[in-house]
Amino acid sequence: MNRLVLAIAAVVLLLVLLLSSIFVVNERQRALVLQFGQIKDVKEEPGIGFKIPFIQQVVYYDDRILSLDTDSLEVTPLDDRRLVVDAFARWRISDVERFRERTGADGDFAIIAGQQRLQTVLNSALREVLGSVTSNTVLSADRVALMNQIRDQAARETAELGIEVVDVRIKRADLPEQNLEETFNRMRAEREREAEDERARGQEAALRVQSLADRTATELRSEAQRDSDIIRGEADAARNRIFADAFGQDPEFFAFYRSLSAYEEALQEQNSTLVISPDSEFFEYFDGDQIEGSARAADGVRPTNAPVRTESNVPAPVGQ
Repeated sequence: MNRLVLAIAAVVLLLVLLLSSIFVVNERQRALVLQFGQIKDVKEEPGIGFKIPFIQQVVYYDDRILSLDTDSLEVTPLDDRRLVVDAFARWRISDVERFRERTGADGDFAIIAGQQRLQTVLNSALREVLGSVTSNTVLSADRVALMNQIRDQAARETAELGIEVVDVRIKRADLPEQNLEETFNRMRAEREREAEDERARGQEAALRVQSLADRTATELRSEAQRDSDIIRGEADAARNRIFADAFGQDPEFFAFYRSLSAYEEALQEQNSTLVISPDSEFFEYFDGDQIEGSARAADGVRPTNAPVRTESNVPAPVGQ
């Protein structure tokens, strides 16, 4: 009976020893075998591993790519416009042996320790890189190059910790609340100034176009007036030439025609009363002989002794 109990105890002890010497690493983990705090083995591939029971222990580290959201950080670019920056990083433990030596943490504490170390490095890189450019550069399309520069700088500083920085991205880069109103007012003033400049340039262009149009219109009117004066002068010259030719051909008929035109203008119903001496030259052709001679000259007809009667609306002079 005692032998059976001893045999069962030995089997149980062997099973315990066997189970204590076996450990499993899954595909999401890496493992370190420690003996009295010293690293004896590194298990990086998934599968079954062995250790000395009760003497050696196994610590596990997450082998996945982890994320870190940094706390809001105020940075001051070159133009002294402070920005509140939020960033996040993707990272992983690339060298568990070095990470253990630098942090002394394992398990969940390893992730916390890695995040703390990485955030310190990221804050330093953010301040250094964003402080070397203007705020407009941070807010422009050049942000991608800045993020890559931050990632590379952080990767160099965390490599000695056994941490690999996969990527860094800036989520937000805004002005502090106390500076927003001032910035908006300054932006509004700049836009208003630009609008005033545009309106001033538009008014200047309008005045320039209007002046050009006025000058063109004046030139066109002057040219038209000049041409009309030339044409009118030529017409007057042609008329005078015709009158001169007619006068040269028959001076007596021409004088008679001019007198008839004067009578037509002067002796109208709406005209005022004329007080003229009867022997005035104005009534030269009111004499029958003069009228007959002029008509005979105009028609080429021999004169007759028939008297010619003339009528006029002009009253006789007073006292006649």
